Amino acid sequence: MKNVKIVLFLACLVFASTALAQTTVSGTVTDAENVPLPGATVLEKGTTNGTTTDFDGNFSINVANDAVLDVSYLGYTSTETSVAGQTTLTVQLEEDATQLDDVVVVGYGTQKRSDITGAIASVKSDDFNQGVVTNPGELLQGKMAGVNIASNSGEPGASQNVIIRGIGSLRSGTQPLYVVDGFLLDNSATGVATSPLNFLNPSDIASIDVLKDASATAVYGSRASNGVVVITTKKGKSGKTEMNFSVSTALSSIASQIDVFGAEDFRQQVVAVGGTLEDFGGNTDWQNELSRTGVTKNLNFSMSGAKSENFSYFSSVGVQDQEGILKNSNLKRYSGKLNMNQKAFNGRLNVDYNLTASHTENLRPLITSTISDMLSLNPTVPAYTNGEPTLLNTNALNPIKRYDLYSDTAINNRILASISPSIEIIDGLIYKINLGVDYSATNRDQQYKPFPSVVNESDISDGSLESAISTNTNQLVENTLTYTWNKDVHNLILLAGHSYQKFLEEIRIFSYRGFANNDIEPRFQDQTSSDVYPTSVSASAVKNELQSFFGRLNYTYADKYLFTATLRADGSSKFGENNKYGYFPSVALGWNISNENFMANSVFNNLKLRASWGQTGNQEIPAKITKASFSEDRLIEGAGSLNTYPIDTDATSIDGYPYGIVFTRLANPDLQWEVSTQIDIGIDFALFNYRLTGTLDYFNKQSSNILLEVVPADPVEPTATFWNNIEDMKIYNSGVEFALEYNSEAQRDFSYNIGGNITYIQNEVKDSPYSVLTTGAAQGSGQTGATINGYINNEPIGAFYMLNFDGIGADGLNVFKDINGDGEVLDNDRSVVGSAIPNFIYAFNLNFKYKAFDLGLNFNGVTGNEIYNHTTMTLFNKAQLARSNNTTNFAVQFPNESFNNSNTVSTRYLENGSFLRLNNATLGYNLSSDKIGLGDAFQNIRISLTGQNLFVITDYSGFDPEVNTGSTSGEIQTFGIDRFTYPKARTFLVGLNITF
Repeated sequence: MKNVKIVLFLACLVFASTALAQTTVSGTVTDAENVPLPGATVLEKGTTNGTTTDFDGNFSINVANDAVLDVSYLGYTSTETSVAGQTTLTVQLEEDATQLDDVVVVGYGTQKRSDITGAIASVKSDDFNQGVVTNPGELLQGKMAGVNIASNSGEPGASQNVIIRGIGSLRSGTQPLYVVDGFLLDNSATGVATSPLNFLNPSDIASIDVLKDASATAVYGSRASNGVVVITTKKGKSGKTEMNFSVSTALSSIASQIDVFGAEDFRQQVVAVGGTLEDFGGNTDWQNELSRTGVTKNLNFSMSGAKSENFSYFSSVGVQDQEGILKNSNLKRYSGKLNMNQKAFNGRLNVDYNLTASHTENLRPLITSTISDMLSLNPTVPAYTNGEPTLLNTNALNPIKRYDLYSDTAINNRILASISPSIEIIDGLIYKINLGVDYSATNRDQQYKPFPSVVNESDISDGSLESAISTNTNQLVENTLTYTWNKDVHNLILLAGHSYQKFLEEIRIFSYRGFANNDIEPRFQDQTSSDVYPTSVSASAVKNELQSFFGRLNYTYADKYLFTATLRADGSSKFGENNKYGYFPSVALGWNISNENFMANSVFNNLKLRASWGQTGNQEIPAKITKASFSEDRLIEGAGSLNTYPIDTDATSIDGYPYGIVFTRLANPDLQWEVSTQIDIGIDFALFNYRLTGTLDYFNKQSSNILLEVVPADPVEPTATFWNNIEDMKIYNSGVEFALEYNSEAQRDFSYNIGGNITYIQNEVKDSPYSVLTTGAAQGSGQTGATINGYINNEPIGAFYMLNFDGIGADGLNVFKDINGDGEVLDNDRSVVGSAIPNFIYAFNLNFKYKAFDLGLNFNGVTGNEIYNHTTMTLFNKAQLARSNNTTNFAVQFPNESFNNSNTVSTRYLENGSFLRLNNATLGYNLSSDKIGLGDAFQNIRISLTGQNLFVITDYSGFDPEVNTGSTSGEIQTFGIDRFTYPKARTFLVGLNITF
């Protein structure tokens, strides 16, 4: 008992002495000119005890009497200050230009920007676009030179065209390769009609690096011809433990309506054109009736921190519930994120763990039908009769009722997980293995509840359901060795690696018709297949594998002369035995001119010249197309099939014709990889103590060995089509990128940032054996298949190819120009009349700060492109108006036009697609918690108001000039066609962000 008392007494002494050794230190952190530095980190060295300075640069912290404070701030040299019993300190930091040299994520590693030889653009989270953002592409719009990001429609989570330095392929579309925390995603569909990247929570993303030239992308080989987007999520920071809570609410409404006739004008116009007026006495604005003010709610919570240098973590949960501006249009996402890093053996063993999980619910209306009804329904029809949606006079479905009957629901669950242990075997030599899986499962139900009142459409009157179950599995195993060697003026980094990736897609589709009319959704009813309503089932599975070997050498001499060489060999199961592997090399040189002695007194803080050459590839073709395939076939009575012959030459019935085997696909073991070869010459510069920075690049990209499914010239062939490399055909993209940014002194009460970028791109198709490869074709009665645009020799990509409209003749019919002068207008009078791809892409931003207030404005635009208004061609004509369907003034611009005039594809429906948009504007206020009586409880409280799509300057007559809803042709992506597009929204968002 006596010993216990002694121990307790000694413990009390130790506790008392420890308590007495603690002191509160207050102080101020400033720059060399005594300007306070808000947000500077003050850390008690050797512990996790730390704080940050307030807006006036002040801090207060409890530390030991003999503590050493480590004070740091971005862009300044860190300093250590001994407390030595002091209670008040003033810490002055010196500017450190080397910290302005960011670390950039490259393929399989990172580099200082000063050592980069390729064309890489980077955006950090602080500079992302604000507001209602569903996927990473929206964060970047207008932020980078050479990167054109355009949403296909205004639907929540809509897919986007991400075009990096032009379009270089017929088959692979425009999507770049996405790499998330070192994991290479697959761009295949996930069973959800919207963007496959919606599973990522934008709040979890720390930075996005876009690799544009072949020197930067060649290490990714066969999938990098469209560029590479490297997404890095947030990690815990050493010495900084924080929680972050953000919540926002947004209201969205249709940004711009199409000017169709109101009820009174409609009555007059129908009579004026000699039509038959059906007047139901109403006054309905169907655009208002079928749209709404959508509400979006977003909530995110994260925790992050680090215990010394050996363990760090970041975890988050998020909920986003976004209503579209059309009813039955919703996107809900529930997401979770966990990133951890732990080190051992004095830092030689390093383990990274990344997990992203999401549950997404996507509800979609029938967009094409809804937009068509919004614009063409008779405005004199009352929306409601006796409180119920009015049944249209043809027993057709009132679109308001369709919202109750039709639904398209897709529920997706996705997990992206990876673990990456690495060990430093000897000094400078690191082995790393990256193991990961991306698993996605989707259930999608498209259904009509039974509605017997509509008798002329059986899928509506009797009810219908199509259920699709799809899964995607992407597995990755990578092994890399990295060796770093430094001696005097020499710096060498060698990378060698092996990668194996396996993809499996499975889908099963069940179609049913005929359900009980009992207010129960068809997807929750029993249904028995019958002769009248048979159940149909279809299923498929596709497996692909990709094995790769790659290496890279980076050499720097005296921080002046830079050299990079890369080689990747990709072997894909998609290609035949004779060309299983493709080889993709690149070389690049760099010269840090500003580090030369003769530049010592130059006005340049940084001046670097870069040049690179390299090749990347494209393997985006269907699986197994290089292998032969067969199917059974049998003579069908009355069908005239000649695929089988009778065994019995005297056969008199179909029983004498057995099943036969026919080719459906021919073997092609010689099919080769599509190759993109790119040259880049660039200059990076900085002046005025890094206040003014910029880049200037010239690029030239050539795609060859073009992959295409072609129709054989000889009509006597075993199959209707076959896959081939188009001999001699080339696709060229060349241009100039320029980006410039100026930053004032950030520590002043008033500071500002002005930046912008502009890209000029010229593209052309050369040596194609086809007069036109159709990419966009008309749809609808009497229009289906008519070419709108395509790939044409010596013309820009996406060239519009059609007749030239020359007015209305005396007979009331179209008059087209006789281009070849032969006296008649035929198909050979079609000509190239513009391109869907803009020549110039530009953006600029203005950011201002005054004390705790900040204002950011982001503009973006394009010029030099056209849009084909398919909606106008289909709906807005005199014949429609004469039948009491609504139109715009377009239908009556020629008084003598006949009702019988055809809607022929021509320049009559081609419009200028140029625009300038105020894409994003954010006003924010950072509130110190002590100003509202909460002391130092919170590090920061931020209140913000954001407006999105505030205005657009354009001559285009549709909902929005940033549009692409044309169908593909032969699985070749189309561009610049507007057909019943989901309108864009104008959004206002109020947000609160608390850091503690």
